[in-house]
Amino acid sequence: MAQTADKEEVVGYYNSIKEDNPDMSPPLAALKALVRFLESNKMVTISEFNDRLDRCIAALSESESKHSSIHAGCQLFLRFITLTNMQFADFERCRQNMIHRANHWVNKMANARQTIARLAEPFISHGTIVLTHSYSRVVMEAFKEAVSKGKMFKVYVTESQPNKSGYRTAEELKKLGLPVTVILDSAVGYKMEEIALVVVGAEHLVNSGGILNKIGTFNIAMAAKMYNKPFYVMAESLKYLDIFPIEQSDIPAAIKYKIPDYPEDKEGDTEDRHPLIDYTPPKYINRLISDIGVLPPGAIVDEMLSLYH
Repeated sequence: MAQTADKEEVVGYYNSIKEDNPDMSPPLAALKALVRFLESNKMVTISEFNDRLDRCIAALSESESKHSSIHAGCQLFLRFITLTNMQFADFERCRQNMIHRANHWVNKMANARQTIARLAEPFISHGTIVLTHSYSRVVMEAFKEAVSKGKMFKVYVTESQPNKSGYRTAEELKKLGLPVTVILDSAVGYKMEEIALVVVGAEHLVNSGGILNKIGTFNIAMAAKMYNKPFYVMAESLKYLDIFPIEQSDIPAAIKYKIPDYPEDKEGDTEDRHPLIDYTPPKYINRLISDIGVLPPGAIVDEMLSLYH
């Protein structure tokens, strides 16, 4: 019963946070839910603390299985707060110390988009032509920052099949007063000669220095490389995922195919399922712009290791 109560409590916090803040990213909402759970529940041993926190992370991951970034962000959260110095004999003081660290980290992550937008703004010039793919909250924040600085620029956005998420990007950009054209995913190569730079978000940053993102990102990166156009990735550091893919087949099936969305499928029964995520190797990425800084793609791994190991 206690296990069920913990799961229901943390998922309730998550749903409440998302309802109050619909534009908040799922992983950040999950982190805030975990902090609220820690503040509301007193644990008396480190074993109990770890068990209950693991249970909450599992519940959040299961409740929003289509958002694999939730599990990745929660694992970073767990790793970060448990780095605290267990110098107090009284565990309650240790717990309060971990809650303090958790609040500090989550508040920093809450400002990540704004930090990235400020770092990215100089890369977007007035009068330029930008290509973006699908819908990314952090990329939208960067576009808003550039517009707030008086910059006007044209944006090509891919239709982004199969869910046509590019149309959402187009509508929001039109509200900013920017000229926008939605293009077919298959027209990227045709349009690339007009493009000055490419900016995309990422579902995950991975150990190779590459990214996992909406299907079609890899095609765009290859076209940009061929035309010698800069390809920039904007993503929060909490999207770091501790895997090292080399090929597309190395992407975990649960991320690439969203198997939980299809309960009739058995694990591994994905041969005919359209992949929703692809892998872009670091050699196609010019710069990664994150809340940690503007980095060459390989440097994100060193930065994450220094933070969380």
